[in-house]
Amino acid sequence: MAILVKNIKQLVQAEPKSIKFRAGKEMQNLPVIDNAYLLTEGDKIKEFGKMEDFNPDILKKIKEPIEEIDATGKFVFPSFCDSHTHIVYAGSREVEYIDKIKGLSYEEIFKRGGGILNSAKRLHETSEEELYDQAWQRLEEMASFGTGACEIKSGYGLTTEDELKMLRVIRKLKENSPLTIKANFLGAHAVPLLYKDDPDGYVDLIINEMIPMVAAEELADFVDVFCDKGFFTVEQTERILMQGIKYGLRPKIHANEMACSGGIQVGVKYNALSVDHLEYTGDEEIKALYKSETMPTVLPGAAFFLGMQCAPIRKMIEGGLPVALASDFNPGSCPSGNMQLVFAMGSVMYKMLPEETVNATTINTAYAMDVWRELGTITKGKIANFFITKPMDTLYYMNYAFGSNKVEQIFLNGKRH
Repeated sequence: MAILVKNIKQLVQAEPKSIKFRAGKEMQNLPVIDNAYLLTEGDKIKEFGKMEDFNPDILKKIKEPIEEIDATGKFVFPSFCDSHTHIVYAGSREVEYIDKIKGLSYEEIFKRGGGILNSAKRLHETSEEELYDQAWQRLEEMASFGTGACEIKSGYGLTTEDELKMLRVIRKLKENSPLTIKANFLGAHAVPLLYKDDPDGYVDLIINEMIPMVAAEELADFVDVFCDKGFFTVEQTERILMQGIKYGLRPKIHANEMACSGGIQVGVKYNALSVDHLEYTGDEEIKALYKSETMPTVLPGAAFFLGMQCAPIRKMIEGGLPVALASDFNPGSCPSGNMQLVFAMGSVMYKMLPEETVNATTINTAYAMDVWRELGTITKGKIANFFITKPMDTLYYMNYAFGSNKVEQIFLNGKRH
């Protein structure tokens, strides 16, 4: 089924050619077309432009039925790309949130067996089928808010068997979901209790057993490490990344959420696709990231939920960096995959302009999960992942109405979802 969307009030992120990302002042550049049309054929974007330039003869070349949609008063966006999620988990952790309200820190909760260790215990006791069913519901919820692609991390297994279980669930989601999904092996999410007094022994397990087995089953696209205070050191991180690279896994890093950990610099050193969190980012970190191939990725929902300081996004952009925004959907620090909320938080919490938040949640996050060639903009030949909004007066309503779902219709791979 081909789709023709007509009379679009504004077609957003309408990019004539494929680009990797936007950085610095260029993040304020957002190509839009007023009174536009969008035509898809199969699962790809076929054509777009101004309504006044639309030639009906192009429809004669379409070899499939055509559904026409009148989008008068409505906007069309490329679907959000969410480059940082942990949605394969068992159950919630709201009791720990009450502990947080009472004054316990993230680190204190973790040290007494909560946090990631709590999720690891629950995951061990849960079947692949149940994990899949729970994650599927979360994927569908994310799609309802406009997400068309996401990266899903392991990291709640912390044993070889359970990490592989998580990654097999992610593979099944990839096979069955219309969303574009990337898998990230995050065995180095935390040190399990069994290795509490021997963290290097756990690193050895990751290097000598987990990564080879993950690679043998082709279960992951990336390798990730939580390089931060109280988790994994720079030296341990380097060992894991080098082994991941050896087995064809591109590095990514959880960095600088708790302190200036050196995680950003080690990410750049090993050409990480992204470094994520970044609450503690100073001049040296910005200098390291400048003109690198590593995408700085901020997770507003986690900072909001945990009451942490905000990453210095304005300083990063003024320093010439690109910035991506992702959800961090997980049971402990951000139990939400609503990218519209992330979009709004970019402005509310970080003083980003609406044009910057569009770029940060589409093309820049597409780069951060290595799908920028296929997604992130409205470009001929790219996958037809887009959504039509409810009637809106301006683009800025997306940032302003943070509590409302502005999505009216969703299309993934050229099909109505």
